[in-house]
Amino acid sequence: MPVRCTAERLSSVQASVYYLHGMDRDALFETAETLLAAGAPEITRLRLDASELDRVEVETRSQGLFANAGCHALVRNAEAASPKQGEHLLRLAASLSPPHRLIICAPEISWKKAMHKQMQAIDAVACCEFSMPGMEAFQRWLAGLFSEHGLQVTDEALGLAGERLQGMRLAARQLAERMRWYDAGSAEPIDVHVLGELLGERIPEDLDAYCAAVAARSVGALSRLRKLLDGQQVAEVQVVSWLTTRLQQLLMYRWFEAKRDGTALQKARVFGDARRLVPGESRRWKVPELITALHRALEAETLLKGASVEDKRVVLERLTLDLVGPGRLEAA
Repeated sequence: MPVRCTAERLSSVQASVYYLHGMDRDALFETAETLLAAGAPEITRLRLDASELDRVEVETRSQGLFANAGCHALVRNAEAASPKQGEHLLRLAASLSPPHRLIICAPEISWKKAMHKQMQAIDAVACCEFSMPGMEAFQRWLAGLFSEHGLQVTDEALGLAGERLQGMRLAARQLAERMRWYDAGSAEPIDVHVLGELLGERIPEDLDAYCAAVAARSVGALSRLRKLLDGQQVAEVQVVSWLTTRLQQLLMYRWFEAKRDGTALQKARVFGDARRLVPGESRRWKVPELITALHRALEAETLLKGASVEDKRVVLERLTLDLVGPGRLEAA
């Protein structure tokens, strides 16, 4: 019978053929490289495309004649195999035996493809699907990655990294390396502002203050907006992006709170100092107002990205007034 297992259990499964498929390309290829590297140093290791399968035939046969260390071959793009190449892969998968190993990578392959169905029916093939992780699962993985590098990261910074990098493991590893260089062994907590810089995003401290002022429906939000635009030269799209995130947090918090969920803040993805503010801010809004506010923020973002010749500053100021002004969200 074919062996089906989760990504977590795959390393403990002993097989000659592994078939890896699914939407999470980074996790899939990380696992494939781990399987390729396993075993003695003298093993012949190949990375090849579906068009180069003859090399596997040649190596496995010559290994049988001249050595017994074995051959490990990683096929990078089985999802792009032609029907003829797919048949070749299926023959290899059905015939390969120890000490050889075949790792077939088929990221984003269509479930309708004949080879996909037939591969999963071959006895002794270890099949594993790599689905895209949810936000919570990816943040747990991200927290483990930072811990492996000896990095201390605030909850708010972890939330930002998870939001910006969701599912992109390679980019996350590159970020962790940059963080390690920045930290230089100091073990000081890395906050959201430092992380934003390392991600390539400049996050002025006043941006959080502006979002909090809008969330609290304070008339001071307009002056904070002008300070951001004039004094700190913050991009208008960055302002509306952060504001939209805060409005989404408020709405999701209200949703989970209404269900009497004790982890409403966590499920609404609220981190850092916002955890202290969001419960109180959410009570200043009716749910229909939050829904309307989100629609207006998204409309403003569309205008800022080029759907209008209107002055960008005017678009943001009008949005801010709509959100904090009494009764303006009910206006037509």
